[in-house]
Amino acid sequence: MNIRKAKSEDLKNILPIYAHARQQMALMGNPGQWGTDKPSPATLREDIRKGSLFVMEAAGEITGVFAFFTGEEPTYRTIDGKWMNEFPYGVIHRIAGSGRQKGILKHCLQFCSAFTPNLRIDTHEQNAVMRHLLKKNGFRECGIIYVEDKTPRIAFQRYIHDPEIPDHPD
Repeated sequence: MNIRKAKSEDLKNILPIYAHARQQMALMGNPGQWGTDKPSPATLREDIRKGSLFVMEAAGEITGVFAFFTGEEPTYRTIDGKWMNEFPYGVIHRIAGSGRQKGILKHCLQFCSAFTPNLRIDTHEQNAVMRHLLKKNGFRECGIIYVEDKTPRIAFQRYIHDPEIPDHPD
């Protein structure tokens, strides 16, 4: 599995992946998280411009996509609950697969963990599949955050402690 930054010309292959993900979420009882039109092409173009949208390729085909960046996520400033820590972190958003490749989340996490041991992600309460996969991959449920449109999301964090790195940065 190859992971690289998405390019504008990848949008024609990325948009059907999100359409597939929306369809699967609706079938699994989660029609509201992305509705019928999220993420929007404008959001994806902005992610590409910022260099934060990544594609996964297998056998020359884009099979997965996700946004990832390190730094503060404004919607994570306020949480009804408590983050595991306040160390610098990476954020994963908008992860989706084409359905033709297994292990999309696992590959995403391996990639993102190379940049930081501290990852945060959120998902809709009705996204039982993602909630299960996050817990299976070592994430802890930390509380509720509210996204830009003021709807709630369950916030998760995974911190992989490295004994070589002190818990409290100087």
